[in-house]
Amino acid sequence: MPPAFGMFYGKIAQLDKKLQLPRETIFLIREQMARLNICLFCVDIGRVFATESSMNIEKLDALDRYRDSPLFSDAERAALDYVTELTTDKKVQPSTFAGMSRFYSERAICEIVWLVASEHLYNLTNLGLNIHSDMLCDISRKKK
Repeated sequence: MPPAFGMFYGKIAQLDKKLQLPRETIFLIREQMARLNICLFCVDIGRVFATESSMNIEKLDALDRYRDSPLFSDAERAALDYVTELTTDKKVQPSTFAGMSRFYSERAICEIVWLVASEHLYNLTNLGLNIHSDMLCDISRKKK
């Protein structure tokens, strides 16, 4: 079974390369999903990738207060509201969808839904296999 995981994840990575959303938005959505699903491995590796991409890590640290933090744009808040509601409630209120659609095109909304679905796959696979943080963030800090 593990080779099948690798092949399937490879297909996800190919599709991820076609995303047109800003890279920072992708990191924020994936990190929020991992936090909500309590997938410590995904939280950890997401932070490493964001750090390597020179993203403002303060934004990742502020995700728990994205609604009030001046670090986030209105568009990011709308996407994070959508992602949070879909993840926690398994449905989205029409007002939440309407709020997000004020900022994002149909394609971008489909990409956001893709990120939710694929991150759930990563999160639930890691949780199901009892895979936790590898302390990658700590390791990458020591290399610098």
